[in-house]
Amino acid sequence: MSVAILGISAFYHDSAAALIINGEIIAAAQEECFTRKKHDAGFPEHAIKYVLEEAGISIDDITAIAFYDKPMLKFERLLETYHAFAPKGLASFVTAIPVWIKEKLFIKKLLKDKIALLSKKNTTILFPEHHLSHAASAFYPSPFNEAAILTIDGVGEWATTTICYGISNEIKILRELHFPHSLGLLYAAFTDYLGFEINDGEYKLMGLASYGNPEAPGVIELKKKILDQLLDLREDGSFILNMEYFEFATRLRMTNPKRWQLLFGFPKREPESAINQDHINLALAIQELTELIVIALAKTAQKLTNCSNLVLAGGVALNCVANSKLAAAGIFKQIWIQPAAGDAGGALGAAYAAYHIYYKNKRSICGDKDFMKGAYLGPEYSDKDFLRVINKYNMPYRHFANFNDLTAIVSEKIADGKVIAWFQGRMEFGPRSLGNRSILGDPRNPEMQSIINIKVKAREEFRPFAPSVLLEDVSNYFKTNIPSPYMLFVYPVNEDLRKQEPVNYMDMDHTSRLNHIRSVIPSVTHVDYSARIQTVSKEGNPRFWQLITDFKKLTGCAILINTSFNIRGEPIVCTPEDAYKDFVNTEIDCLVLGNFLLEK
Repeated sequence: MSVAILGISAFYHDSAAALIINGEIIAAAQEECFTRKKHDAGFPEHAIKYVLEEAGISIDDITAIAFYDKPMLKFERLLETYHAFAPKGLASFVTAIPVWIKEKLFIKKLLKDKIALLSKKNTTILFPEHHLSHAASAFYPSPFNEAAILTIDGVGEWATTTICYGISNEIKILRELHFPHSLGLLYAAFTDYLGFEINDGEYKLMGLASYGNPEAPGVIELKKKILDQLLDLREDGSFILNMEYFEFATRLRMTNPKRWQLLFGFPKREPESAINQDHINLALAIQELTELIVIALAKTAQKLTNCSNLVLAGGVALNCVANSKLAAAGIFKQIWIQPAAGDAGGALGAAYAAYHIYYKNKRSICGDKDFMKGAYLGPEYSDKDFLRVINKYNMPYRHFANFNDLTAIVSEKIADGKVIAWFQGRMEFGPRSLGNRSILGDPRNPEMQSIINIKVKAREEFRPFAPSVLLEDVSNYFKTNIPSPYMLFVYPVNEDLRKQEPVNYMDMDHTSRLNHIRSVIPSVTHVDYSARIQTVSKEGNPRFWQLITDFKKLTGCAILINTSFNIRGEPIVCTPEDAYKDFVNTEIDCLVLGNFLLEK
């Protein structure tokens, strides 16, 4: 008998749906892909429709629906928090409570009503806790039969961090840190103070931090102020926030900006305003403290579980610099991170929790391979779909019967300095483009980072790009030989590939450091000589592997710049129509749709 579990996350940010049948991930997608609203928090009806269609089943075939958290527990936390901080927070209370009373308290009824429109069947609805959903998303698709599980994010119901132990099909929660003491919210507060958007700008803070000098007196002093005034950090990685400096519990903002300005000596940065050394120093200070806390939590997890494997999920698990520091610490022999580590991945985790915990189904382990299918779990389109868009806009094109002929020509265009939009196969699930919805360029070209950032992505010039490198060649470029298919770790560029830096390199302003040519692959070498790599194997993504292989044959370089196929403020493209619109509205030179090549 088939067991089909539909997982759903919704009503905060990054709504998504995921479908598991007999323990296998069939499909998963975020609602934003279909609505084109970035971080869409609405009920994921389009994503649900997609995953059912991908499986070729109807809602009547679903065994159970799993929602990624417990709304009643979250409401309890909301009420208790307002009560604890009263009379503060009245304005926030008046704003939040009506929404809860009208909608969020009745999610079970909402789900039943939505399903009733499609089916008369009385489908079982389950509500695993938020951090259990994260833990399940990390452990069950991992290659490990036994592992310590660490989940870190803003907040679920009460928990902000959990340490769990997973073995076979069981997960046991060992420790929890509760709201308002949250590493995710702490990092978000600094993201906000530095003028970036919460739930989107954390990557920017992480990238900006690399421009700082860890030994600079300004950075050391800021770290001391944070530890003295903002949080009381314990040896086990737990901490208590000084809520006199934070207002996310009671108001519609993260911090008390006047207190922060008095503490740090400069005001909150306005969005899009100039970045100065104070901003860089503060970004580095909180990044280093985040790394310190993550490593301390991991040490505690190892002591509690005595495991040699670690899995991670939750939004903080997308901090690839912290992940790399954790890996380098050698606390665990192996680390695996859920590529959709944020709330979207909670839909997948909820489905897994229902399948393995509620229905008590056993797991199967497949050697050292995970079960995420490369994270290629989203929609795929046919030649007919491509031709429909091409003919609609009357675009000239070339079609290649032999895919290798296409990759040979596209690799030549990349080597000639062209920017390529690359659209293939099933869309990625999670925040990273992994070679199916990507913008590609030549990493040897020192101008390519600026070209793509400014003329294509319309984003901050300081933000780095990831290299996609052939797995068999990774150690020729970076200090690792470990597969990294999901862009979740950073590694140093090998010394023999680096250019000599000026004697005053660390004293140069961030723009001068950005413009310094640091290596033979300058457009993917960050200012600290690191790179957030994606290893590409023939087995994992044969089409992308073929393109990089042809580029290597032509140039001797086994790397391409790979960044997400979208423009600023938009989700990653999902459909051929989305791809065409971004192609014509930017300075992208060529668009590849399957075996079709379009040029301006």
